[in-house]
Amino acid sequence: MDASTILFYTIAAYILVTGVLAVTTRKIFRSAIWLLFSLIGIAALYFWMDLPFIAAVQIVVYVGGIVVLIIFSIFLTQKSGDQMPKPILGRTLPSALASFFGFVFTINLIWHHGFIENKGILFDPTVDSIGMQLLNTGEGGYILPFEVVSMLLLAAMVGCIVIAMKVKKEETI
Repeated sequence: MDASTILFYTIAAYILVTGVLAVTTRKIFRSAIWLLFSLIGIAALYFWMDLPFIAAVQIVVYVGGIVVLIIFSIFLTQKSGDQMPKPILGRTLPSALASFFGFVFTINLIWHHGFIENKGILFDPTVDSIGMQLLNTGEGGYILPFEVVSMLLLAAMVGCIVIAMKVKKEETI
């Protein structure tokens, strides 16, 4: 095994461990922090694949935007130090089964897929190429998903503001 393979497995293990901790911890603030670490690990994976622009977008959008939004929502709506209630056993078993079958399905797809080693470049990872694809309205363009994601982020921000607003009760005389 060479150093590149060891680095990949180290990053992958880091992402898996922090992802599992994000899902299994009972303190909601710690869960958000583990999610932050998991998303940073995914950015490290992009850096490892020599895709610095995608890694930077991962850090700016997900780590810098989404996780901060989640943490502010937690602070504004709940007591961040409180533990979440224990999961109901009736929901835990189906969730575990669904996770297990999803894992088996994924392993089955990987096992039966004939991966071929490609020596050439499959895509052009330059900022110019990515920008042209994001703003292209023709075939191979991503303007519609780009706009949908921007509307989704706007809706999430409006939702956080609405949740955070406190309604003043009118005083009765």
